[in-house]
Amino acid sequence: MTKSSKLLFDRRMFLLSSAAAGLAAPAIGQDAGGQSPGRRNISSFRALDWRPYFNTLNKGAVLVDISSRALHMWTEDGNYRLYPSSVPMSEDLTRRGRTSVVRKVEGPTWSPTPAMKRRNPEWPDFVPAGPDNPLGTHALYLGWTYYRIHGTHDTRKIGRKSSNGCIGLYNEHIAEVFSKARLGTQVLLI
Repeated sequence: MTKSSKLLFDRRMFLLSSAAAGLAAPAIGQDAGGQSPGRRNISSFRALDWRPYFNTLNKGAVLVDISSRALHMWTEDGNYRLYPSSVPMSEDLTRRGRTSVVRKVEGPTWSPTPAMKRRNPEWPDFVPAGPDNPLGTHALYLGWTYYRIHGTHDTRKIGRKSSNGCIGLYNEHIAEVFSKARLGTQVLLI
């Protein structure tokens, strides 16, 4: 056995034994339900309490944590859900602050913003509802022009910095959020 093949073999053995040890170790600090404040769920997102962020749950509340790429939703009756999301690609595309849901659309159509069109002149001017639509199956329009919480057919984008400003969810998750959100639901992006 040459010195380089022995080194490669030793490296492989180390990696295999490390992986096996990791599989056998308990999942410390993980909570499958993810529902108790301060604990982490199996996706390692931290469940949050709504009170530090909102005065009331009138009409429900949505908090999007850009850095952890997670959307937290509380309904008016206090039910809580946590969803992985896609977030804007860069800080200059990111909007933070308070707004609300002003419109709900099932089967949304899409047109790129003027800034998107300048950056990507080859993009179409309009995309009808359907599998090629970047807004997925449902969209919540926010009080800020051009900003939405919407689904996506491209599931590779979830959990990444991949959007041009919007917050993206898996289509099955946006359908859930869409059914629970009301016009006037308060939204906070931090």
